[in-house]
Amino acid sequence: MTDLNTSPAAQAKAADYVKAHAAISNEQLLARLHGLFGADTFSDVEEPYGLLTATVSRHRIHEILDVLHGEKELLLNFLTTMCGVHWPERQGEELSVVYQLHSMIHNIRLRLKIFFPIADPVVPTMTDIYATANWMEREAFDFYGIIFTGHPNLIRILNVEDMDYHPMRKEYPLEDGTREDKTDLFFGR
Repeated sequence: MTDLNTSPAAQAKAADYVKAHAAISNEQLLARLHGLFGADTFSDVEEPYGLLTATVSRHRIHEILDVLHGEKELLLNFLTTMCGVHWPERQGEELSVVYQLHSMIHNIRLRLKIFFPIADPVVPTMTDIYATANWMEREAFDFYGIIFTGHPNLIRILNVEDMDYHPMRKEYPLEDGTREDKTDLFFGR
């Protein structure tokens, strides 16, 4: 019986596959993104821990993710995570949504960020592109109050339905300033 995994034909086929689907570098990924959408579409481009990260406009995020999902060269067709973030110190950009895309074929990742004011927390839904966005968008709505237009069932998912606030917003002090049972002597403050 011949072992197909060690045959020269199988090895050549595997080598061709690896060569054709070699990992795309961040420089190549950024060049492809600039070719698809224009260089002015992406700002604050950086590579923390080797992960290409860029900021885009919330008005273009749906278009960008839709194209990247169907784009045949990059194959960024898996939404690893999507989360909300509250930045109270960023005037006019207090809320953010971060999308992390992954190509399992090329083993590349891309992080895209959008920022918008807390007074206008509206973002288009990605549930029509990525089914996994459903739960993640409900979580961001629940904890940050971000409204995803077009979402099929945008209701609270983890907190009680009658909550009138969004607990992950940094709107409240971390500690009660009126407490008298804590002494800084014991906590190194």
